[in-house]
Amino acid sequence: MKLEEPITRHEWFAKTVHIVANGADLTADWIMPPNPLGIVLFAHGSGSSRHSSRNKAVARQLVERGIGTFLLDLLTLGEEQIDAVTRHLRFNIPVLGKRLVEATRWISDQYEARGLSLGYFGASTGSAAALVAAAGMKHSISAVVSRGGRPDLAGRALSLVTAPTLLLVGGNDTEVEQLNRQAMTQMRCEKKLVIIPGATHLFEEPGTLDQVAVDASDWFADHFNHHGNPGLKPSGALKKGGL
Repeated sequence: MKLEEPITRHEWFAKTVHIVANGADLTADWIMPPNPLGIVLFAHGSGSSRHSSRNKAVARQLVERGIGTFLLDLLTLGEEQIDAVTRHLRFNIPVLGKRLVEATRWISDQYEARGLSLGYFGASTGSAAALVAAAGMKHSISAVVSRGGRPDLAGRALSLVTAPTLLLVGGNDTEVEQLNRQAMTQMRCEKKLVIIPGATHLFEEPGTLDQVAVDASDWFADHFNHHGNPGLKPSGALKKGGL
């Protein structure tokens, strides 16, 4: 019996990939440092994309900490153009969550990602999509971080999330803070709310986004481990075709 060769990840790489997720042709920027602790998939928020300067800044910090990043557009180019006018697709959380699940399955099938811990980083409405996906993927997701998110939009999926979840909210973003506190009461997993002093919703104030990057990196590093992902086993909701 031939033994499977061990996976070696000494090479750094960055590439743009195209995948089909829930019937949509999606694009992602994938960066892997040598010997990564795991991979974080980014779910972007309202009117944003994988080119978001804020999420790219967080991704750079993660890579510096030895964590791979997968910045994914959950909408196709055509859908983004429609949503720029109608602003309704960004709030279709069930569809976005399903696409994130399919992207997670795709990356888990790649040789470079095999056995690695996985996490989600969501911003604004993307946080709700990340939590819906995490609820469906159960213990296959090791950690979730939300930046200025709307976890309340995840609805009843909140109580099904098992991944440790960090909620980062600006100190001057009082409405979103209240929505996060309300969402936390429905979550049964390990969770933590951190208020970034002086920050508004987009974390544009000096030093506030740096703090987000540090807190997110610490959270993922603490919850990722070298034992790898326990396996992508769908929840009952996913088996039935819904989230």
